[in-house]
Amino acid sequence: MISKRQIGLLGLAAVGVAACTPTVNIKFSEPLQINAKLDADIRIKLDQELQNLLLENPNLF
Repeated sequence: MISKRQIGLLGLAAVGVAACTPTVNIKFSEPLQINAKLDADIRIKLDQELQNLLLENPNLF
């Protein structure tokens, strides 16, 4: 059987653990902008498709 003292100690321990929970806040004064260049893979695929198209249709141009 759990005594009132043990319940009280468990309650204090729970409050102590909750009080020690770390908090991280990040605030930006201006909106964060991320500029990334994502066209390298697309260019390679288009170049390959264009080469295949020119091989299939040599009189295209």
